[in-house]
Order: sequence, then C-alpha cells, then structure tokens
Amino acid sequence: MAPTTDGAPLVATSQQSRFHTEAGDTASVASKDLDIRSLTITLGAREILAGADVKLQHGVHYVLVGRNGVGKSTLLRVLGEKHVAAIPQNLRVLLMGQTVGEDARVLDDTETVLQHVVRSDALLQRTKRDAGLLAAALENTADPLAASRALRTLKHERKIRDLEQAQKIATYRSGARGLKARKALRALEEELVAVTAALDLGEDGIEGTTVAEETHEAVEMLNELEASLDAMDASGAESRARTLLLGLGFARSTLDSALRSLSGGWRTRCGLATTLFQPADYLLLDEPTNFLDLSAMLWLQTHLQGLACTVLLTTHDRAFADAVGDELLILRDARTLEHFVGTLTAYDGERARQQQRMQRMKDAQDRQRAHMEQTIVGNIRAAKSSGDDKKLKQAASRQKKLDERMGLQVSAQGHRFKLNRDRGGYHNSARAEIEVPTDGAAVRFGFPSTSPGPLRFPGVLVGFEQLSFQYRDGRRAVLRDVTLAVHPGSRVGIVGANGAGKSTLIAHMLEGREPDGRRTGTITRHAQAQVGYFSQAAVEELQARGEREPGATALSVLVGAGALTEQEARGVLGGLGLAGRTASDVPLAQLSGGQKVRLALAQVLWRGAPHVLVLDEVTTHLDAETVLLLVRELNAYEGAVVVVSHDRFFMRTVVEGAAPGDGDGWDAGRRGDVWLLSGRPGTLRRLGGGVGEYEKAGRSNR
Repeated sequence: MAPTTDGAPLVATSQQSRFHTEAGDTASVASKDLDIRSLTITLGAREILAGADVKLQHGVHYVLVGRNGVGKSTLLRVLGEKHVAAIPQNLRVLLMGQTVGEDARVLDDTETVLQHVVRSDALLQRTKRDAGLLAAALENTADPLAASRALRTLKHERKIRDLEQAQKIATYRSGARGLKARKALRALEEELVAVTAALDLGEDGIEGTTVAEETHEAVEMLNELEASLDAMDASGAESRARTLLLGLGFARSTLDSALRSLSGGWRTRCGLATTLFQPADYLLLDEPTNFLDLSAMLWLQTHLQGLACTVLLTTHDRAFADAVGDELLILRDARTLEHFVGTLTAYDGERARQQQRMQRMKDAQDRQRAHMEQTIVGNIRAAKSSGDDKKLKQAASRQKKLDERMGLQVSAQGHRFKLNRDRGGYHNSARAEIEVPTDGAAVRFGFPSTSPGPLRFPGVLVGFEQLSFQYRDGRRAVLRDVTLAVHPGSRVGIVGANGAGKSTLIAHMLEGREPDGRRTGTITRHAQAQVGYFSQAAVEELQARGEREPGATALSVLVGAGALTEQEARGVLGGLGLAGRTASDVPLAQLSGGQKVRLALAQVLWRGAPHVLVLDEVTTHLDAETVLLLVRELNAYEGAVVVVSHDRFFMRTVVEGAAPGDGDGWDAGRRGDVWLLSGRPGTLRRLGGGVGEYEKAGRSNR
C-alpha cells in the first residue's frame, strides 16, 4: 500500500506464479517478459483495474490508451514502483518523473543541467564512488588498514541493500515460500550484525593475516567495479547526456546553467532526459511529449524507435503514438485491459469495422428470430384449427432451433461454429450471444453553440499589417513584419519552435492583453467581433486556484464567472463532459488535466460562440477519444478558428481539413493555411506544404 499525492491509499494485488517467486531469488531473470495475472488496483474507494491480465514482451513498444481519469497514470505507477510481486525485483523499470534514490535530488543552487542528468544514474554514480573509495584506500601507503576499512564499509552498505530486498520478498510471500524467505531474512540479519561488528573493530582488533586477505579481496572488488564501469560506458556518460539534452531542444549554453534557473517546462524536459539517460529493461513514460515542440518531438520519436528495451507510454499525440507504438493496451471504464497488435489508427479502424460487422450480424439474426417466432405462432394456430400434427412438429423444431442455435454462427477464428470445440465447459446456452463491441458510456463533448452571432458589417476579424514587436528589455525583435488576416469562418494554424513567439503573436489578437514593449505596424480588429481564448497555461491556473480555494468546484467557478444560474452552468459543463457530481462535488484541484481543459473551454464558450476561437495547445491533457470529438466540433464550428499546436493530427484535421476515420459528416470545405513563425528573425510565412512541410523541415534540422 502506498499513499498518493491527495492522500488516497494505492493498493495493487496480483496472482503470483512459481516463475515469479523463483525469479526474485536469482541474480538474473531468464525471461524479461512480464506476465502479471489478475491484477487489481484500487485508489482509495475507487477500483482502477479488476482481475486484468497484463502481458508485456521484452523489446516491444506499447501505447497505453484510455479516457481521461480512467487510471492510466496510476497503472504506470504500479508497474514503475513494482507494487506487485509478479514484477521481478531485479528487472530495471524506470518511470518518467520518478525520483530515483536520494542522488536524484538537486545538490545545490550551482548544480548544472548537464551534471544533474549525469548524476541521475544512481547505479553508475554508486559504482564510481565505490571504485574511487577502494582505489584511494589501496593507494594509501601510509595507512596499511585503509583497504580493510574501505572493503568493510562497502560490504556493510551492500548487506543493508540485500536486507532491504529480502524484507520486500518476505513481505510478499506466504506459505512454504514465505517461510523460506523469512529464514533467508533472518540469516541476512545475522550476517549484517557480523559485518557491522567487523566494521566497528579498531586497529588492534584486525590481525595481519586478515589485513592481507582483505587487501587482496579489495583488489578483486576494484577490478569488478572497473569492469562494471566499462560495461556502463562511464567515460562516455557526459557525452550521452549532452546528446540527449540537445536532442530535446536545450541550447548548448543552457547545459552549463544552473538547474534551478529553468522554468517548469524545461525542468520537465530535463526530467525526461534523466529517464532516458538511465539503462532500463522497461521504460514507462507518462505524456513525454508535453512541453516539446515538433523538432524535439521528432527527435524523441526517432530515439524511442531505436530503443531495444520495452517501452510503455501514454500520449495525447496520435501521430506520435502511431510512430512509436507497436501494440496497444486499452484501459476501459469497465476496469478491463484490452490488447491490440497495431497502431492507434489501425485499432480505431478495426474496431469500427468489427462494430459494423457484429451489428449487421445481430440485426440479421434479430430479423430471422422475429420471422421464426411469427412462423411458430402461425403453425400452432394452424395445428389447432386443422388438427395437423405436422404443423406442431414444425413449430417444435423451430422453437428448438431458436433455443439452441441462435447466437454466434462462427468462431473467433472465423470458422463455422462447432459446439465441442468453440464452447467447452458449462453454459446456459449452446451458443454465445452476438455482442456488439462498445466503448462504454459515450463521452460527452459538445460546444454550447457553434454559430456566432451575425455581424452588422463584413470585414477582417483580426489582422496584422507589417507588425513588429520587441519587449522593452529584449535584445531582438520577437515579431518582425508580420502580416496575417483572420476572416469569418477561416482556419489558421500557427506552428514554430518553443520560444519562437507564438504566444506573443496570439496576445496581439486579444484586445487588452497586448504585451508591453515597442510595437510598429498596424493591428486591425472588427469592432463587433468577439474573441474567445484558451490559454496553454489554463490547466496550471485552474490547479493553482484549486489549491488556493480548497472548496472551489467546476460548477462554482463557472457560476462565479458571469450571469449564469446553476442550471445553465450545469448545462454548459454537462455538454463538455463535466456532469453531475463531477461538476459540483469534486474539488477543483482533484480534477484531472482533461477535466480542467473542459472547464477552461466552458469559461471561454459560456457566453456563446465567439467569432474568433483561439486555441493555444488545447490537446495537451486530452485523451485520444476526446481529441477526436473536439476535432469534429471544430469542423462544425461556423466561426473562425486559430490553432497553435504541435499535435500534427490535430493540425491536419482542424486546419487542413483532413477527415478523421471514415469522414462521416465531415465538412471538407472547412480548411485553411498553416503558418510558420520563425524565432529568428521572428517572421511569419505560409507553409504551402502545410504540416507535412514543417515536419520535413524538423527532420532535416535533426
């Protein structure tokens, strides 16, 4: 049991096989595959998983998908922190954001970004420290007992680590294996007492023969440590860390700057670099693309594709998931885990085809059943009126067919159904019912209105003409000669690296939010046009408010935002997926990131559909299913839409008009242009090739 950030206890249990119990006793695991059976996870009073089987093959890259709040991060934590005995303790499992030992903390205010990443590998640092301690002791000719003291110190530390491991094993096991584990624990406790006593001996208590033997043992241990350092490529550690940081978008000058000087987004990147730097058998990444621009995202995509270890990740970026993932794990509201071999896009297509096929099969059988029931009634009526026993036999025969042969007519492999092969065991019917796959309760996500009010006169809603801008304390222009026009109903996409000035450009569209600085050029705004703005910092702002106001809820926030009654506010929130007690009872700080995005959109849209809807990184905290619903809502939106996003799928569908899935009900005419804002020299240019051109440029820059 482990506490979470909000105090709710996290409990995870699983079935434990002979393989798992014996694997924990060995120095190495014969197979690095994970087979966790009957995994059950509860978080407080809420059940995340119930008796699910988790099977992961070593070397395969998995994408964990599921709706917001279903428990994806909790499942990653259970695996990353090895909360179940079915995960062998000697498998190296790393979770992004996980603190690895005491050495993962910042040493002091002067620790640089590069030093922090190199120090994150606790095993490497400990091995270097141990080797240095032994080498210094062996070179100390003035103190003949130095090697003995160093050896005994290292033995004592290792024995403590072995004891901690044995305590975990003894806690997990029961029965005969539990008895064996507790005997081993008691033996280790006795050994630790002996090692501690040897460590406390003074110079007079160490014999000359013992000193010679321990000096020889120290030399052998040093040789082993140096061999381990060679295997870890210790000499190339700094070079590897530098490559990771540069790939994730750090400037060379930033590598030697203090870690404490980084903003939250860059600290997140640094945390990702520390995770990637360490060797692992299983690498668990929770939304690794957050705070990454496209160039860094493409580098990470290529890096993960080349890893030989198992990768299990969650991501809101569909294109990234398709590129990195070989297989899917789908976590559902029904507390089940489904496995699919293929990409997320392939899964959506296959599931839609399966739903259609099963629905057609069910509809056809329902028609057949209705016809047979009608025939049975007719035969019985005819038999009663004419006394014809043949009609009764026909009715009985058809009734038997209804009772025994209705249901699936083919096996899971597509073969003709055979009872002894396809339905073994005890069942209440000879054949399984035809069940149409469902995705659980439908996700609700709809705008209160998609039609802005009429304007009294036409014209550009927001326009820039030769706009240039420089912050007062800045050394260079952030924007230079920018010309852009947003017309009614248009679609505008803006891409660029982090720090290029996209948020500054967006701020000039919002009257009253223009940043302070030197500005030249012309800004045109329609006098009657309303502009709605979703900020990329909206989730963090709501989280901070929730911490300041513990009693605040989504409903209270929206009611307090304007002239809305509780019923009207519930209608707006319910349409966006925050219904019932989630809106009125769940504290604001405990809402998931996706739920906070819904609340932030409600704050933008409650007054009605704005003529210009500006969305700055709106997909960051949304699950794949909700992103699809948002894409369709924006396609139906009659106002202008300005999108800033690194999500290639979102940009292609919303701005370029590419239809998702089968394109049912899709308006292909709602399309616009993608614009690239270059940080140096701060210019804006239209990309004729759209997102594909930007992606190609990002790859070439790598």
